[in-house]
Amino acid sequence: MKIKLISVFVDEQDKALKFYTEVLGFVKKSDFPAGRAKWLTVVSPEGPDDIELLLEPDDNSPINSPARTFKKALFEAGLPFTAFAVEDIQQEYERLTKLGVEFHSKPTIHPENPTGPVTTAVFDDTCGNLIMLYQA
Repeated sequence: MKIKLISVFVDEQDKALKFYTEVLGFVKKSDFPAGRAKWLTVVSPEGPDDIELLLEPDDNSPINSPARTFKKALFEAGLPFTAFAVEDIQQEYERLTKLGVEFHSKPTIHPENPTGPVTTAVFDDTCGNLIMLYQA
């Protein structure tokens, strides 16, 4: 078993694509019609391109309205929807801050992690999600 696709729910796919590619630096892989929305995926330029992040709409359709409720609850509780690994969290924090990304927490070391210290920072992806960056 292998992870090949993971979703992040977004309020507007085109806005999400712009943020995830132009700000975060992911690369668009798939973009084609899928019902009322698009099958829109991005990949990391630093990893294998067979692991895709689906920018999935959270519109008010019967299928996706629970996603919007879930996403809103996570955001209001201050909980990240997902996490991305980085090599140098301070450098990435500074780069993203210069690009106007709003961080909810600055890089913070968590020494109590059972696998060793980890540093995290949490930002707003402009699409309704909090996303965690982490450096082990």
